[in-house]
Amino acid sequence: MGEVEIRPPRPEEYAVAGEVTVLAYQADGHLADGVGYDATLRDVARRVEAAEVLVAVDRAGDVVGTVTIVQPGSEYAEISRPGELEFRMLAVAPSARGRGIGDALVGAVFDRARALGLRRVVLSSLDRMHSAHRLYERLGFARLAERDWRPFPHVMLIAYQIDV
Repeated sequence: MGEVEIRPPRPEEYAVAGEVTVLAYQADGHLADGVGYDATLRDVARRVEAAEVLVAVDRAGDVVGTVTIVQPGSEYAEISRPGELEFRMLAVAPSARGRGIGDALVGAVFDRARALGLRRVVLSSLDRMHSAHRLYERLGFARLAERDWRPFPHVMLIAYQIDV
């Protein structure tokens, strides 16, 4: 995709990438649970230490999206198992939506899985993230209901998978 470059964030972009993530979640009403997830979303510097973070940067040099890629058993892994790559915190700035940036970020996750020789990509998504679910299903993800889970009694995460 020529409109954005997908790459690891530079240290000076960590704060902006964190804010893009928070703004995306807020715009869709996904931070109202009172569990403090906004602090986790903002802390790109910490995620870079324990996982792989990618950003989408537009032609103007602005960070307009981000995703965190995790290996099974690592600090940020939630549902992945050996042979699978997991991604989390996929976010596109509200002002940049509808331009294929989410597709490009997920495509980069697929590329990373293939480069690592992994056969499957998995993720968990808040049950009410309907626009994200439409993206995943359009890209070929299938539900993985046996890995649905609740990190808190009032928060339901549903799982998806795709073979790459």
